[in-house]
Amino acid sequence: MAGEKPNFNIVFIGHVDHGKSTAIGRLLYESGMFSEQELKKMKDIAEKLGKKGFEFAFVMDRLKEERERGVTIDLAYKKIITKKFSVTIIDAPGHRDFVKNMITGTSQADAAILTIAAPDGVMAQTKEHVWLARTMGVSQIAVLINKMDMVNFDQAKYDKVKEDVSVLLKTAGYKIDKMNFIPASAFEGDNITKKSDKLKWYNGPTLLEQFDVFETPQKPVNLPLRMPIQDVYSITGVGTVPVGKIETGKVKPGDKIIVLPAKTGKGVAGEVKTVEMHHEALKEAIAGDNVGLNIRGIGKQDMARGDVIALIDSPPTIAKEFLAQVAVINHPTVIAQGYTPVLHIHTAQVPAQFVKIEKKIDPKTGQVAQENPDFIKNGDVAIVRIKPVKPLVIETQSVNPHMARFAVRDAGQTVAAGVCIEITEK
Repeated sequence: MAGEKPNFNIVFIGHVDHGKSTAIGRLLYESGMFSEQELKKMKDIAEKLGKKGFEFAFVMDRLKEERERGVTIDLAYKKIITKKFSVTIIDAPGHRDFVKNMITGTSQADAAILTIAAPDGVMAQTKEHVWLARTMGVSQIAVLINKMDMVNFDQAKYDKVKEDVSVLLKTAGYKIDKMNFIPASAFEGDNITKKSDKLKWYNGPTLLEQFDVFETPQKPVNLPLRMPIQDVYSITGVGTVPVGKIETGKVKPGDKIIVLPAKTGKGVAGEVKTVEMHHEALKEAIAGDNVGLNIRGIGKQDMARGDVIALIDSPPTIAKEFLAQVAVINHPTVIAQGYTPVLHIHTAQVPAQFVKIEKKIDPKTGQVAQENPDFIKNGDVAIVRIKPVKPLVIETQSVNPHMARFAVRDAGQTVAAGVCIEITEK
């Protein structure tokens, strides 16, 4: 039964058109997740749209608009049962304007498959996605070197891409000694679920086998309860029901809770009446569960998306200001003191000002490269003092990494990713 295996979320990341969706489609097809008839239907649609060869990708790209553009827009989820896990595969988009989805997708991922097309090698978004994955706390990565059929399954080409991507991964702080670099052709079906005689020189796992190489993640249940609110519903005869994913800790009926910062900025207290998941009442919900809480003593108007639910005796910090380590990924010019973008952290979106750029860090060594720089630009990693325009629940990396990571967005794109390291409390 699927229920008995631990859930494991794997996000596919990498540059656009490097074959993420095709790899997933091939994987699902060869695992018997959809039939020959369905594949034929997809093939016909692909050819009609002038997208021959996109049939596997269409399995993930269900939206009509995505099929016509041949682009992944939203996150698509698919389940696959391996020997060890019940795996949810997240296909994260590669395009700039869809990076926001990538951020919400990656923040839920236990591991990432970085997909790189052998003919192209490391590209702009390959770098961006690696840094994002790192900042968003995805600790386990495997690399899929795809489209090997287009380089005649040449080992020298594979070695070159492997070398280039290794440099990138090391720079971002990944340890590559145990990491697998899997040569494959998702389109032809080499090394996705079956070993290939065209890749005799490679003796590591297939893509499917790699899933079970990943380590089972420890659920952060021993950290205090943190449940960022996704939505709040008012249900007749039931009352106020905030819904969200429990990031850390656990919650059960009867728990005394506080919602922070709430409208007041000081929080509002209440009690959990019931905990529901998929319309079933639970005795207890834990980190990783998506739940609805029926709460006594707090009205719908008292809480909103971006607030965080905690137990009253172990509340999170509310920052007046905080220090963060920020990696600039994609800013058109430079970022200087006074810059005011929007921070996306857990479910909150809050404008915030970069009050001071304290120092630049050398990303390769982690040492200080420059004190008090005038500005930072793409590729820079810096320690920055940030002041949210309104009270914000955030915790430091050392206290609770699940509540410390954020994305910096401006004019519809992700310009930087960061992690909170020190807080000036409100």
